[in-house]
Amino acid sequence: MRVKNFFFTTLIVVILSACGGSATEIAGPTAVPTHTPVPTATMIPTPSTPLAILVLPADMDKTTSDLYQKTVYDLAQQSGFRFQVRNTLTPVDLADPTLKVVIVLPPDPGVATLAPSAPNVQFLAVNIPNLAAGGNLSVLAGDSQVELPAFMAGYVGAMLSDEYHIGMVIPQGDLDAQRAAVAFKNGMAYYCGLCKTFYISEIVYPTYVEVPPDEDPARYGGYANVLINDRKVYALYIYPTLANADLLSYIGTQGVMLIGTSMPETRPGGWVMTIRPDTIKAIQTAWPSLIAGQGGINVQSPLGIADVDPSLLTPGKLRLAQETLESLLAGRILTGNP
Repeated sequence: MRVKNFFFTTLIVVILSACGGSATEIAGPTAVPTHTPVPTATMIPTPSTPLAILVLPADMDKTTSDLYQKTVYDLAQQSGFRFQVRNTLTPVDLADPTLKVVIVLPPDPGVATLAPSAPNVQFLAVNIPNLAAGGNLSVLAGDSQVELPAFMAGYVGAMLSDEYHIGMVIPQGDLDAQRAAVAFKNGMAYYCGLCKTFYISEIVYPTYVEVPPDEDPARYGGYANVLINDRKVYALYIYPTLANADLLSYIGTQGVMLIGTSMPETRPGGWVMTIRPDTIKAIQTAWPSLIAGQGGINVQSPLGIADVDPSLLTPGKLRLAQETLESLLAGRILTGNP
């Protein structure tokens, strides 16, 4: 009986031991830290905060006006300046002791007279003619290099034209125009090298026609027709001094492509792109000197590509054109010997 009780007791102990097992600690939920971004510091202007004024014409189109305002506003914010927009500029505006920078677009409010009256203010005149840089007046003028736009016109024209049939209308006896004609040819060569064609032609491309200096502008279309009809040109570049709106509009009806430095208000047919000074980038480049109190600077506008027709100059071809323009501006390509 005792043995039986002993075995019974042992069996119970074994069973209880098997049910117990070692205790496992279950960790409580771990809080995942969350990162709350610190709000971006916003400048709170005070009466002593430096002021920058942008003077724009009241009749400027909204898109362009907004672009200029955003550009200068962003620069002012980054530099801790206040920003105001005016349509006119008077001596009363210049009396504000916090005023440090004034950027003025045409029409000229009389900057040459206003600037000396406010020697502690740096002025930047943008595309206002007949102004000389000096003192606290800096001047941003259009790009004076005729070779770069011509080179780009030759490059893009060759890219888009069958058999590289491109041409240029130039003023006769103009040395700048002759340099541009060389650059136009070199732009084509930079794109296509020897520019070998499938068909044999007696015409050597690019081809040119010269307009006498005493020619009536109303007759310029006839010179363009020589290239279009007689020489089978598919893409044209008109030298800027000849490129009036009537001529460009007429050429736009002839079924050829056009590349220029200034597009008429009504876009001509076949207008591929505009190669023009990038005023926005020039203002951004000049800004550090202005806020540092450095004046009397001639600011050169770099060239940019605008008014692109994507059905003619597709995104991939546009990328090639932009890369080539950047290399030109950086001096990695020479228009006289690419």
